[in-house]
Amino acid sequence: MVAPDDPLALGCVDALEAAGIPAFGPRKNAAVIESSKVFAKDLMKKYGIPTAAYEVFDRPDAALKYLETAPLPAVVKADGLALGKGVLICPTREEAFAAVRSIMEERQFGDSGSRIVIEEFLEGPEVSVLSFTDGETVIPMISSMDHKRAGDGDTGLNTGGMGTVAPNPYYTPETAERCMREIFLPTIRAMKQEGRPFRGCLYFGLMITADGPKVIEYNCRFGDPETQVVLPLLESDLLTVMRATTEGKLAETEVRFSGRHACCVILASKGYPEHYEKGFEITVPEEVWPCTFVAGAAEKDGRLVTSGGRVLGVTAVADTLQDAVREAYGLADRISFENRYLRRDIGQRALKAGR
Repeated sequence: MVAPDDPLALGCVDALEAAGIPAFGPRKNAAVIESSKVFAKDLMKKYGIPTAAYEVFDRPDAALKYLETAPLPAVVKADGLALGKGVLICPTREEAFAAVRSIMEERQFGDSGSRIVIEEFLEGPEVSVLSFTDGETVIPMISSMDHKRAGDGDTGLNTGGMGTVAPNPYYTPETAERCMREIFLPTIRAMKQEGRPFRGCLYFGLMITADGPKVIEYNCRFGDPETQVVLPLLESDLLTVMRATTEGKLAETEVRFSGRHACCVILASKGYPEHYEKGFEITVPEEVWPCTFVAGAAEKDGRLVTSGGRVLGVTAVADTLQDAVREAYGLADRISFENRYLRRDIGQRALKAGR
């Protein structure tokens, strides 16, 4: 199973298949749906898949010129992979100018910023939907709600995700049916039509706007931290489902989820996603380990120490969302390390929406 974005974009699945090793994940020519935002936006435009209006630029002067009269807020995105941080939401013209210079001239995200997408700012609840697809059949998983901003109340910079809950109360059965008809199946058919059949896990980042659901982004893999709340609710055998996905037999395979709720709280290093210190020892009680996902941590001299911005994810599953949120924070607060930071409002928006 090839999980991270970089190896998928570089063709790890192609190499494994060439060596006779069955592998779960899209081939290189399909993983481009995440590794190039320009490709993804052009695909949606060509096949009529609802998304935000956009323009593409490969020169900073042209982008800056466009922004002089573009509607605000503006969303500026690096074309390539940027560890989930290549999207800047700019409420003012000055911030939009600065975003272009940072991405294209200062190369904040390296070569990923050689081209950019500037798109309209969409409003509405965000929904994340992971799906299994074998290139013909697509089976959506339980929906989830990510919390991307660094601070409580959705303040601060975008991060790779500070926590998640599942299912997402904004993703109604009516919305799910519309997404299948207007987004999920058209995307799978478009990729096949382009000679890039997608097999693996396709992630749909959606915005439920006043005009209906629209695609914010695609990921070609299990998203983090959405996976931490979605897979604990899967009742079917994951390996069986992955084999069916790889072998083109998804239509005849049962994929069943429980009716419970899950909450994941991310423990991060203070200062993330900008500057932060690392190397601090992490203490996790033994009984909390089964609920803990390791991210930015490493072993050093027999000790577990922080090594990244998002250090650990802690997930709780319960019969109600309220209980899942309470239990997740109870577990998270039993883990300690210097410089520890976490949002305290994961799940609150979902709880309000569910009332």
